[in-house]
Amino acid sequence: MSRNPNQRAEDAASASASASASASAPAPVGLRRERGAGASSPLRFGYGTNGLADLRLDDALALLADLGYDGVGLTLDHMHLDPLADDLAARTRRVARRLDALGLGVTVETGARYVLDPRRKHGPSLLDPDPDDRARRAGLLVRAVRVAADLGAHAVHCFSGITPPGTGEETAWKRLAETLAPVLDAADAAGVPLAVEPEPGHLLATLAGFHRLRRALGDPENLGLTLDLGHCQCLEPLPPADCVRAAAPWLRHVQIEDMRRGVHEHLPFGDGEIDFPPVLDALAATGYQGLTVVELPRHSHAGPLFAERSLPFLRRAAAASPRTNRSGEPSATH
Repeated sequence: MSRNPNQRAEDAASASASASASASAPAPVGLRRERGAGASSPLRFGYGTNGLADLRLDDALALLADLGYDGVGLTLDHMHLDPLADDLAARTRRVARRLDALGLGVTVETGARYVLDPRRKHGPSLLDPDPDDRARRAGLLVRAVRVAADLGAHAVHCFSGITPPGTGEETAWKRLAETLAPVLDAADAAGVPLAVEPEPGHLLATLAGFHRLRRALGDPENLGLTLDLGHCQCLEPLPPADCVRAAAPWLRHVQIEDMRRGVHEHLPFGDGEIDFPPVLDALAATGYQGLTVVELPRHSHAGPLFAERSLPFLRRAAAASPRTNRSGEPSATH
């Protein structure tokens, strides 16, 4: 029997690794630049609203447009676009008009900490023992898919959750696959990829875990991957650039920040250990067309400052990549 292209790509990657706001309120325009201006790579950079939680959504979107970002990673949460609001459809239409007016692309993210349960961070999860609780999480993700379709988003992000105490590994994987099934059906109907993120400490924590889920579900076409480049530095056996190459066939969303080996702490660029030019070079070489979104949720207290600093850093790093810099000049990161 012939093998599908995704399986062949995974095998080749493994072999290589082994061998080696109000629509009427106009946004300020004084600082606005053309999308991608100053960049020398095809990558499109965004910033996550979970790092701008102290701003109104209209203000956050206007800020990102003025700074020159190509898009936004929009976390559905009570302070921005509340996925549990009775008038969600109307709010979503308004945000869609705002994004269009500002020329911003969007990915819908679902990592809000307490959006479903005010006492349990990220609870309930797709792995909870109570089937009603699992269904609540799946229902949130189905809502996110509908929002993403209405916004014209290029993907919906999600993650597995932490394995509950007393739950065996096989049981947890079975729950994950079963609970995600209706979400994948909704994503397929909406034409929006679901992009699962390997998250340190969760059941699905690594690229290997993503492939386990993918196979368990029968390799559905609309199941993709959110690759957090800091997480690669934190715990993957391969360096981040090699992770990008190995993950290329399934990439649907990318998050980026600095990080140190073995420490799951999202850091501003330059405060961690990642050498970004080779990583961005590898990402550009894959032909990835989605957003690469800065993920600094714990720096929201100074979100506008970090948003202002992050984009020039990424542009310098992209320009200093091995593909574009042959002069022997030092990396943008060191």
